[in-house]
Amino acid sequence: MNILLVIAHGRQASLTHAAAEAFAEGAGAQGHKVEVADLVAEGFDPVLRAEDEPDWNDPGKTYSAAVRREMERIARNEATVIFFPVWWWSMPAILKGWIDRVWNHGWAYGGRNYPHGKVLMVAIAGNGRESYEKRHYDVAMQTQISTGILGFCGVTEGRLEILQGVLEDADAATEVIATAARLGEAWN
Repeated sequence: MNILLVIAHGRQASLTHAAAEAFAEGAGAQGHKVEVADLVAEGFDPVLRAEDEPDWNDPGKTYSAAVRREMERIARNEATVIFFPVWWWSMPAILKGWIDRVWNHGWAYGGRNYPHGKVLMVAIAGNGRESYEKRHYDVAMQTQISTGILGFCGVTEGRLEILQGVLEDADAATEVIATAARLGEAWN
C-alpha cells in the first residue's frame, strides 16, 4: 500500500519526527511504500486565503495550484498517516491549515469524501492519561478530530491515537517510538 505520511513539527530532531520515522520503517518492513510530506520543512502555507476558501455554491471549485498539488499527492497514495505534537489540546496551526486548505469542500466533503478510507492520526502529548481524563481533553480531541474531521470527511477507517506522558515520564519517549513502529508494522 502507498501511504502518505504527513509530519507537522518544525524540529527535525523532535520526538514527532522520530516517531514518524519509526512508523515509516515499520510500514516499509511490511512492504508498504511511504511518501513523506513534512509540512514545515516544505514551507506549506497554512493560511486559508480567499482563493482556497470553500464555495458552498460550487463544489467543483478549482483551488490554488499549491492546494491542487497537495490533492494530487494525496490522490497518488492509498492511505494517510499524520504525526503531530499536541499543542493547546489540539494540533499545530500548520496541520490545521493544511486540513483547512486541502481537505476542502467538493473534494473531501460536500458531495465527495476524502479520497482515503483509511486515515491514522498520531498525536504526541506531553501530559499523561490522568490529566487528559481529569479535564476530558481526550474526549474533546476525539470529538474534534475523529468525529469533526475524519467522520465529517467520510473516512471509514479513521482513528486518532494519543500517545501521552512524554513530559512526565522519562521512558515515555522510548515507548512512543516503539508504539509508532508497531503501528507501522501492523499496517494493512
